[in-house]
Amino acid sequence: MIFSAFARALSQIGDPRFRAVLGRGLALTISLLIAAYAALLGLIHWSFGDGAILPLVGEVTWVGDLLGWTSLFVMILASVFLMIPVASAITSMFLDEVATAVEDVHYPHVPRPAKVPFWDAFRDTVNFLGVLVAANAAALIVYIFANIGAPVIFIALNGYLLGREYFQVSAMRHLGREGARALRKQHTGTIWLAGALMAVPLTVPLLNLFVPVFGAAVFTHIYHALAGTGANTR
Repeated sequence: MIFSAFARALSQIGDPRFRAVLGRGLALTISLLIAAYAALLGLIHWSFGDGAILPLVGEVTWVGDLLGWTSLFVMILASVFLMIPVASAITSMFLDEVATAVEDVHYPHVPRPAKVPFWDAFRDTVNFLGVLVAANAAALIVYIFANIGAPVIFIALNGYLLGREYFQVSAMRHLGREGARALRKQHTGTIWLAGALMAVPLTVPLLNLFVPVFGAAVFTHIYHALAGTGANTR
């Protein structure tokens, strides 16, 4: 079922409306990634002042590094970690539009839900983003002692968190907050595995730019599969 969801989402790349959403999502993803990287450099500058020396990075001078060509490659490497919160932030912004495009093609028989109020979605996203950042900050200590097991822990942790977020937002469109939570608890293992599979390409620079919007399409299919609504096979 999970691989079918990935395949269906990938098959819709040729849909003009889906490509338009993907293009806007890609532009916003890059913008949020740059903002997250700038915030990271600002934190380093605030903590250590000018001339901070970081392993593998060298001297960090914040504005100078932000505008330098070298910083482009550093940002691409940093995106392995920064794309996790970016993927979370973009969920509420584009999931409804992506889900509508997916449902128009694959689930035309399903009644269209009322749009989730922006501030409700924004509040949920901000709350989840705080949990995501706090969990990854705490996991840094575990990564230090885990050595080669750190990537597995990273994918498992963020797969659980992202799968939970993407599914909750997808299901909430049709079932409301409580209904979505109940369905999610019934299928925790499946949702966790799907989230982990989505977290893997998030660790691949450049490829990870496409994952947030693509993931919204995947979890729309996963919701309908678990809810038993059935896809249009024509």
